[in-house]
Amino acid sequence: MNFTFEGEIFYWRGPAPYLFVAVPDEPSQEIKAVAAVVSYGWGVIPVRVRIGRTEWKTSLFPKQGRYLVPIRVSVQEAEAIGVGDEVEIHLEVTRGR
Repeated sequence: MNFTFEGEIFYWRGPAPYLFVAVPDEPSQEIKAVAAVVSYGWGVIPVRVRIGRTEWKTSLFPKQGRYLVPIRVSVQEAEAIGVGDEVEIHLEVTRGR
């Protein structure tokens, strides 16, 4: 599954302080439909993400019926992005372990 969408970067204290972008409703529902097949536990979904020229592997976190994409500090620095910035995200759902 591949998705491209735009979203605003926001700060969430959560279990660990991090910056995130929320996956829109429709892609979140499509991901949720295959979550049991691709998740490796705790409801997290393994993905490959690209913003600009920076690509990395991470996991989506479920939050209030949607998923959140964590934006690593190394990505923030490489792409000169931060809280409040709108970014285009290319997302590929992969299989868990």
